[in-house]
Amino acid sequence: MSQPHTVVTGGAGFLGSHLCDTLLAKGHRLTCLDNLLTGSVENIAHLAGNDAFRFIRQDVTEYLFLPGAVDNILHFASPASPMDFTRFPIQILKVGALGTHKALGLAREKGARFLLASTSEVYGDPEVHPQREDYFGNVNPIGVRGVYDEAKRFGEALTMAYHRTHGIDTKIVRIFNTYGPRMRLDDGRVLPQFMTQALRGEDITVFGDGDQTRSFTYVSDLIDGICRLLDSDEHLPVNIGSTDEVTIRAFAEEIVALTGSASRIVNLPLPQDDPKRRKPDITRARELLGWEATIPRSEGLKTTLEYFRYKLAGMDAS
Repeated sequence: MSQPHTVVTGGAGFLGSHLCDTLLAKGHRLTCLDNLLTGSVENIAHLAGNDAFRFIRQDVTEYLFLPGAVDNILHFASPASPMDFTRFPIQILKVGALGTHKALGLAREKGARFLLASTSEVYGDPEVHPQREDYFGNVNPIGVRGVYDEAKRFGEALTMAYHRTHGIDTKIVRIFNTYGPRMRLDDGRVLPQFMTQALRGEDITVFGDGDQTRSFTYVSDLIDGICRLLDSDEHLPVNIGSTDEVTIRAFAEEIVALTGSASRIVNLPLPQDDPKRRKPDITRARELLGWEATIPRSEGLKTTLEYFRYKLAGMDAS
């Protein structure tokens, strides 16, 4: 395959844009689809003029038509931050269901490989720790977070149905907390919130007592794992995430120290169904893909901080 044609839905988003960069560097011809609900053309502006890259503004819940051959479809379209769960609940459900259906239909038509961006949120507030792929999860289907959790769980079920029924070469990556440049400042997730608050000298808001944990993966590590999965023969879900678990309070203290901020850490009530612990079991990723995270959090946070300082300086100047 001299120059595979790859489609990335949600390609103007945080993860999608980094994926586009990496696949272009690997010699792919890229078509990026995004309706810019939460994505941004700023994330792909540097690709303008690249003959191997094409951007189409489109809602993937609508009919997808692309002329010519398509070799790979990576379905990353979906709002993904906690703030989006209340702002765009119906859009999240639609892109998880209708969008996945349309993208799988295109994969079937083109005979393309299909990779679904799923999430650690399919485990809900887990009763098993660390989370293995064979754990079915503890999800509240009618809670505020349920729109995202169940959209992704449905997407996984639909992807496996297309694999079993139509023989499509499908992959499912369960993405754990990821950070890096191009995250939205108003994302609502813990790292953008803490970093923005610290840089502005505002109180850093920790939900609950701060004893809940997360495992943060730098974006380039995640993209490497996704590319390895795409090229593998595996069809069942694979966790991709760091195993370096940290409490939210300790993470807030790290951000304060890194930024040199005088911000105070304050506590707010814990949101409904907020996971108490989050850490992947990556045995399958190690055995099947030879993958594990390599970038220390201290290193990744410095690079991310530079991006946030640049973005905030631009906002303040305007």
